[in-house]
Amino acid sequence: MRPDGRGGVFVVDKPAGCTSQQVVSRLKRALGVKKAGHAGTLDPMATGVLIVGVGRATRLLGYLAGTSKGYRATIRLGQATTTDDAEGDPLGEVVDATGVADAAVTAAIGGLTGDIEQVPSAVSAIKVDGKRAYARVRAGESVELKPRAVTISRFEVLTRHDTGSFVDLDVMVDCSSGTYIRALARDLGVALGVAGHLTALRRTRVGVFGEDVAVPLDDVNWDGLLGIDDVAARCFAVVDVDDVQSADVAHGRPLDAQVRADPTAVFAGGKFLALYRPDQDRAVPVAVFIGGES
Repeated sequence: MRPDGRGGVFVVDKPAGCTSQQVVSRLKRALGVKKAGHAGTLDPMATGVLIVGVGRATRLLGYLAGTSKGYRATIRLGQATTTDDAEGDPLGEVVDATGVADAAVTAAIGGLTGDIEQVPSAVSAIKVDGKRAYARVRAGESVELKPRAVTISRFEVLTRHDTGSFVDLDVMVDCSSGTYIRALARDLGVALGVAGHLTALRRTRVGVFGEDVAVPLDDVNWDGLLGIDDVAARCFAVVDVDDVQSADVAHGRPLDAQVRADPTAVFAGGKFLALYRPDQDRAVPVAVFIGGES
């Protein structure tokens, strides 16, 4: 079933070996849509939950990308790489990490949990003077990124495997938007004095959407579309308005109403109208999805 003009989102289980934008391009061709995008980039080696929006719902993607995320990953201790993951070239000599005690790992992880300052991986999509950092690195430039505040609410070791001189840690991470799991692997290795990098990554959750509802890319069809009304109701605080207020919303006017969050989804008769945010004793529009769009 094709969407109405406002579209919706697909929760895709991204396969390894392709970029997030390639996933979008494949869906556009397969479904015959012109307007589509994704919320939150996954590296080519990564798999898991990728939110793809179509139609007017693409305007929600920035807000969905800003939600918390969950990951399952494998960190290898004993070797650094140029990209902080298995796709990069080795840096320095291999260090025997098998002597690192579990208690030391636990202590180091504790220092990387909670509200922390994280320096993103140099090979990232962050723009430096208008150019992606990874593009500058590939061009041979030296890139130094500024630390940014992130929140790691869960960083837990599930299993440990000693393989030769390496120690592989299977971990679960719950974190805020903007966190680089590759950087966590790098920083854990640094903290333990043995270097480290990421060898496997799977995103298990974006906001309220988990891998249990993700559909393999080859199986995505219109039956899996989550309409924009459903998505807004699941992902944001909700306020209902009457017919008079609906007209104000359609024209992007402020509302004489209290909203709980930034943003809050405004509904009327079960239909999603707009995102608003609190502004003193009223609500002001963030994005309008009916009538004249703001």
